[in-house]
Amino acid sequence: MNVREPLSAVDAGWLRMDRPTNLMMICGMFMLADRLDLALLKQVISDRMLCFHRFRQRVVDRGDGPHWEIDENFNRDWHVRHIALPGKKAGKADKTPRDDSALESVASDLVSTPLDPTKPMWQFHLIDTPDGGCSLVLRIHHCYGDGFALTHVVMCMTDAEPDHARLAMDDVPAYTPERAAWERIFGPLTNIIGDVVRTSLAAVDVGRDVVAHPEHAVGYARVGGDIAYQAAVIASMTPDYPTRLKGPLGVMKRVAWVEPIPLLEVKALADTLRCSVNDVLVSCATGALRSFLLEQGDFPDGAEVRALVPVNLRPPGPITELGNHFGLVFLSLPIGIEDPFERIEEVKKRMEQLKHSQQPLVALGILAGMGVAPEFIKDRVLEVLAANASAVITNVRGPAQARYLAGKLIARQMFWVPQSGGIGVGISLLSYAGEVSFGLVTDSRRVPDPRVVVDRFVNEFNTLLLSALMMPWPGEADLDTV
Repeated sequence: MNVREPLSAVDAGWLRMDRPTNLMMICGMFMLADRLDLALLKQVISDRMLCFHRFRQRVVDRGDGPHWEIDENFNRDWHVRHIALPGKKAGKADKTPRDDSALESVASDLVSTPLDPTKPMWQFHLIDTPDGGCSLVLRIHHCYGDGFALTHVVMCMTDAEPDHARLAMDDVPAYTPERAAWERIFGPLTNIIGDVVRTSLAAVDVGRDVVAHPEHAVGYARVGGDIAYQAAVIASMTPDYPTRLKGPLGVMKRVAWVEPIPLLEVKALADTLRCSVNDVLVSCATGALRSFLLEQGDFPDGAEVRALVPVNLRPPGPITELGNHFGLVFLSLPIGIEDPFERIEEVKKRMEQLKHSQQPLVALGILAGMGVAPEFIKDRVLEVLAANASAVITNVRGPAQARYLAGKLIARQMFWVPQSGGIGVGISLLSYAGEVSFGLVTDSRRVPDPRVVVDRFVNEFNTLLLSALMMPWPGEADLDTV
């Protein structure tokens, strides 16, 4: 008998947010230095990914709500595909400078293509590249898990050394993620709330906890008041500033990326400016959007646009399960500020103000409610969220050291974050093996060519770095005129 288990309310919420114009897929890509054998890749997936039973399950709804159910016709070969770049032939490595345009085109098509809901909703696409390497694109529906859960899966599939061994389920290592940028910024949230994060969503559990631990009552009262306040803040938000980033969406998405920047340079700049690495990266992304909008005639002086920012709500320690355990905050990006140092200071100030915010819990409740709410309420909530933000921006801290997949070096990692409702821009920041990658996914009706934005990100960082080097710093020795 095929045992069925219901989706959690939050996972069901992500499932129900799917729209033809905004697919709730998390898409990632590994760039490998060498070719990867398809048969070996399939074996790794069988050994190290399919040991998570969720990936053999599909979502079914027979009128009693969405449930997980084992796919009796599961076929690994359908989920792992080998595809070719258009106009490119696999064979001898091309020594000409690398051109990612064909790969961006294929990745854009994959990001725009829905997964088959009658099967487990995930796929790998192995793509040979002309430089003698290959790229591996993963598409997975958000209802299977958030970025932290999927990072755990990726860590289980890869190795710290090139020697690759077959692992049994009992040998798969537990993954304790390093605290990512957003998690470090919102660290006091989990430190203050502790178990309240998990139990405050159920009044019965809260009542039992207070009876058993009366000293928790004050904490519940404080958190409850903050949640009520943040709910009011979200409800009273005015629509976001009208720019070309907002408007009707289509079904075609475009992705782009740029060469990564050294993480040591970002850290040095952050130390010099007495801010966080995250402040530097978000400020550069804000500057890139500002420059793009100015060129397009959407003059942003004095204006701001909001971004939805995911915040991890998992308790500290190893990740033991898939699913979604994060909330969201609204971050106003100061695109109206021209001076890069003033802009980074303003980003820092706003992040500090959000540090103790309970908005992530409010958003978690909204997502859970969408999993069980009537369709017309779900649509209305999506409309409100879309009206209040123009982009989704997320920063993920990946492995500090390079990883290997089936013995092959993963030279680069990147991903593209899905957008909810009518939001048409997703910004992804990922640190991996001492580098930071900037990825962008856009709706083709809003930003037809995302490369004109991502190129500006590197320019913003280089401008900030050069300006910092040229600044007169206190205590600097005077130089005699020669």
